[in-house]
Amino acid sequence: MVGYNKNNAQLYIKMNIYVGNLPYSVSESDLRDLFGQFGAVSKANVISDRDTGRSKGFGFVEMESADDGERAIRELDGNDHDGRNLKVNEARPRE
Repeated sequence: MVGYNKNNAQLYIKMNIYVGNLPYSVSESDLRDLFGQFGAVSKANVISDRDTGRSKGFGFVEMESADDGERAIRELDGNDHDGRNLKVNEARPRE
């Protein structure tokens, strides 16, 4: 996703990131905090079951900067988070 910041007149590219194998206890706030250590997070979303409201164990994070997103992917992919190895990569567009 491409955006334009008129405050400092620069073009920036956002990155949407898929985060899989999340512990079921992870909240959107937890996800935002986890990725926030690598840069500004625009959105964090944990996908939950419509009927039960329980997490499905994956989510998406949108980073303000593609550079920050790539760094987060490098640092977090395969790392343990509450006993589960995270699967982190750039999200693919819906088909």
